[in-house]
Amino acid sequence: MASNDSPTGYNSPLEAFNSGQKEKLTYVVCISAKWKTNNKPDLVATIDLDPSSPTYSKIIHKLEMPNLGDELHHTGWNACSSCKDCSARRRYLIVPAINSDRIYVIDVKSNPRAPKMHKVVETQELHRRGKAGAPHTVHCLPNGDILISCLGNEQGAAKGTFIVLEQGSFRVKGTWQKERDSIEFNCDYWYQPRHNIMVSTEWAAPNTFRKGFFMEDVHKGRYGHSINFWDWNEKKRIQKIDFGNEGMIPLEIRFHHNPESDVGYVCCTLSSTIYQFHKHDSAWTSHLVAKTEPKKVQNWQLPEMPGLIADILISMDDRYLYASNWLHGDVRQYDISDSENVKLVGQVFIGGSICKGEKVIVTQDIELQEQPERPIIKGKPVRGGPHMLQLSLDGKRLYVTNSVFSSWDAQYYPDVVEKGSMMFLVHVNTDCGGLTLDKNFLVDFGQEGNYLAHEMRFPKGDCTSDIWE
Repeated sequence: MASNDSPTGYNSPLEAFNSGQKEKLTYVVCISAKWKTNNKPDLVATIDLDPSSPTYSKIIHKLEMPNLGDELHHTGWNACSSCKDCSARRRYLIVPAINSDRIYVIDVKSNPRAPKMHKVVETQELHRRGKAGAPHTVHCLPNGDILISCLGNEQGAAKGTFIVLEQGSFRVKGTWQKERDSIEFNCDYWYQPRHNIMVSTEWAAPNTFRKGFFMEDVHKGRYGHSINFWDWNEKKRIQKIDFGNEGMIPLEIRFHHNPESDVGYVCCTLSSTIYQFHKHDSAWTSHLVAKTEPKKVQNWQLPEMPGLIADILISMDDRYLYASNWLHGDVRQYDISDSENVKLVGQVFIGGSICKGEKVIVTQDIELQEQPERPIIKGKPVRGGPHMLQLSLDGKRLYVTNSVFSSWDAQYYPDVVEKGSMMFLVHVNTDCGGLTLDKNFLVDFGQEGNYLAHEMRFPKGDCTSDIWE
C-alpha cells in the first residue's frame, strides 16, 4: 500500500509502479494558437481518463488564464517524491508561461475535476528577482521549495539559469545558482541527490526559438549541442559534454527513477539521437545508444527529413524508454534493461509528415518498406505528429499530445493550428514490448477552438514529474 511519508504517497519508484493508483484525470496545458485575432487565452484542460465514466476521454473543465499570449509549455508540482522530509503536500500545479515569463500556481486539490487559480507570479517579479525569462521545467526540491529552469534573460537573450519559488508564498526567492554561474543555453533538467548531481540540456535563446525554427540559426551556432553537469550541493557547473553535430538541440533529459542509479538518457532533437550518460570514476561520460535515421524525401523543405525526437520518458521500473519522432510520426519503445545494449521493441505511427498518398514522397528509407498510413480515430484523420508523452505508473498506458511550440507548429503542421491538436492513447505490452494505438480514445482540442495541447500531468503521479531522493 502507499505510504504517507511522501507527498505522492509512494516512497520508491517500484512502489509507485507496483501499487500506484490508476490515473483517472489528467491536466493538459493548451495554447491558444490564434490569440492575437480571437482574443482567447491559453487554458489548462482537465481530461477524464476513467474508462467507466460517461465523460471518458472528454474535456470536463477548462481553466482559462487571465492573460493573453502566455504560451503555457511545461508544468510541475509544488511537491513531489523528493520532498519526503518536508511538510509540503501535493496541492498545486505550477504552470510557467514560456512567452510571457509568468508563472501560474493552480489549486488542483480543492476540486480535482475543476482546478482554480491560486496565484500569478507576474513577469516583473521573475525579471526583477530572478533576472530571468522563459521559465521551462519545474521540479520541487527536497527542502520543499520549487526549482524552475529558465532559458533566457529579461530581454529574451541566451542566458541559462534556475530560479527558486518559495513553498507556500510562491514568491521568487532568487536564483538557485549564483548569478555569475549562469550558462549560455538551458532547457530541461533532472537531478539525482544521491550522486550530488543535476544535468541540464540546451535549446536556444528565447528570441531565437520564439520566431520559429530556421536552419540558418543552427548554422550560426544559435542552438545548443551539449549537456551540463552541476554539483547539486555547490550549485555550480562542473562538467560539460559537447555532442557536436550528432547531438544537436538536446532537449528532454531523464535519469533512471531508481535514485541509486547514475544512468540517464537525453534526446537530441535535430540529430534524432539518444545518448546514455553515466558516471565513470570521478567524471561523467556518454555514448550514443539509439538513432532515428533521416529519410530522403521530395516535396519537403530539405532533401532529407529528420525524425526530430521531441520527447522521451522512462517507465517507472526503468525497463523501457519511449521516444516520439515529431516529423516522421512514430513513437518508439526501447528496452533499456541492459543500459549498454538498448533494443527497439515497439513502434507505432501516429500521423507525421510522411504518410502514404500525401504531399511528401519518401525516395530512400533504410527502416521502412513503404510509407505509413495516416490513422483515422473516431472518423477523424490524425493531425500533426506525436510529441509530448506521459506514461501511467504501471507502464501500460502511454498518452500522447502533438504540439511542440506554436510558431513551430505553424511551420510544419499548419492544419494543427487551424483545426486544433489532438491527444491519443497507446497501449503498451510491458512483457516483451509492443505498442498499439487505441482507436476508441481521442481528445480533439479543435472542438474547443484553435488550441495546441502540450504537457500532461496526473494528480496521483506520473513518469516525468517525480524524483526520489
